[in-house]
Amino acid sequence: MKINVKGKFSFPGGVHPPQNKDLTRKNQIQPGPISKEIVILLSQHIGAICQPLVKKSDIVQTGQKIGDCDAFICAPVHSPINGRVKDIALWSHPILGRSPAIIIEPHAQIPTKRRRPISQDIFQDEFNPDNYTSEQICIAVREAGIVGMGGAGFPTRVKIEPNPRLPKNIMIINGCECEPYITCDYRVMLEWTYQVLAGIKLAQKASDCSEIFLGIEDNKPKAIKTFTEALKNTQLANIIKVVPVKTKYPQGGERQLIKAILNKNIPTGGIPPMNGLLVLNVATAAAIAEAVVTGSPLTHRVVTVTGDALDNPGNYYVPIGTPIAELLDFCGPVTKKSAKVVVGGPMMGIAVADLSTPVTKTTGAITVLTKEDIGKAKFEKRQTPCIRCGRCLEVCPEHLNPTKIAHAVKNDMLELAQSYYINACIECGCCSYTCPANIELTGYIKTGKIFLARQKEKMPA
Repeated sequence: MKINVKGKFSFPGGVHPPQNKDLTRKNQIQPGPISKEIVILLSQHIGAICQPLVKKSDIVQTGQKIGDCDAFICAPVHSPINGRVKDIALWSHPILGRSPAIIIEPHAQIPTKRRRPISQDIFQDEFNPDNYTSEQICIAVREAGIVGMGGAGFPTRVKIEPNPRLPKNIMIINGCECEPYITCDYRVMLEWTYQVLAGIKLAQKASDCSEIFLGIEDNKPKAIKTFTEALKNTQLANIIKVVPVKTKYPQGGERQLIKAILNKNIPTGGIPPMNGLLVLNVATAAAIAEAVVTGSPLTHRVVTVTGDALDNPGNYYVPIGTPIAELLDFCGPVTKKSAKVVVGGPMMGIAVADLSTPVTKTTGAITVLTKEDIGKAKFEKRQTPCIRCGRCLEVCPEHLNPTKIAHAVKNDMLELAQSYYINACIECGCCSYTCPANIELTGYIKTGKIFLARQKEKMPA
């Protein structure tokens, strides 16, 4: 398929918030804090919640599977440390509010070791994706508990598994990282380049995609150069094409990236695999390589800890289950300037009040915002009536009318909100960001979705 030269590698709508990536852009991946307690949430992905495979007081080993379920759309969870199960209880969850969790006490305060990336020499001399069958790759990815690490959290095995009824032809690797402040994927691309390439080749082998595009925003010239040179060195330049896309939020949304590169629209309610497409995040690709080549489960990830209120912002390789408070203490101290702690970035992230909330597989960043970051208007000015300026329509990447949806939700007219395609909203926050009346349009839409989901749950089968 031809790439979208005419569209200049962008999409309609979107906004240009301040990037604020210089706080951590040059910070290499470093080991995170030594945790006193690890909290493994049993719900870290889209799909069925895992059931615990251990009980209180059990001894667990690093990499041991401690939670799983039989559902097709599910991903197991593993212990990142040697320790003892202190308890199995409800715990603070950044999205669900509360979720069952396994709390583990470490046996010893051992520093986190960074995983050994696949070097260029190993990639060229030892690595061969043909040594693995599609089934072996899919099983390894499933057993490792890999999910989409860009934030969506969809089980990766389900995405890469071949389906004769819906064959996948094109793979897009998402290296955009369009959210302000966050640089964890950027550092993965620079430091684990060949591990990402190994994961891409394994995903191609599993899914049988014939074309591969690597989309990177053009504000990351070093990453574009690194991959271009790596592909040239490994003679993969004709197989994997690096596509610099315009820097614009939310360029990293899979629907927007598909539009930018292929000029193809995914129908409302549809998903890329239904249209012959597979989209994977660069960190997910790196995790695939580790799972298949070394048999290691997903127990650690790179997290950007950032914000002007912190003394030592950076990119840290931490065990999944590390409490946010420990990360902030490690990078702080947090000062009185802090106004909000956000899991993720300022556009799509979720503010948390309970700092015992742990890092999950989808936690790419912890962002500490000040009043200046959020904007004085949001603190000092009240919400005013909509002035019908139409800015939210101009920036919506899904061509929706956010104002009409929000007003329908506000007035408890959920059927009307559905008629305005509320479920097509990707919750990117562009409408709220651009609204001169300070209306939290995205917040109303999120609330409406929750109410609709609850209504659906109460409906008789």
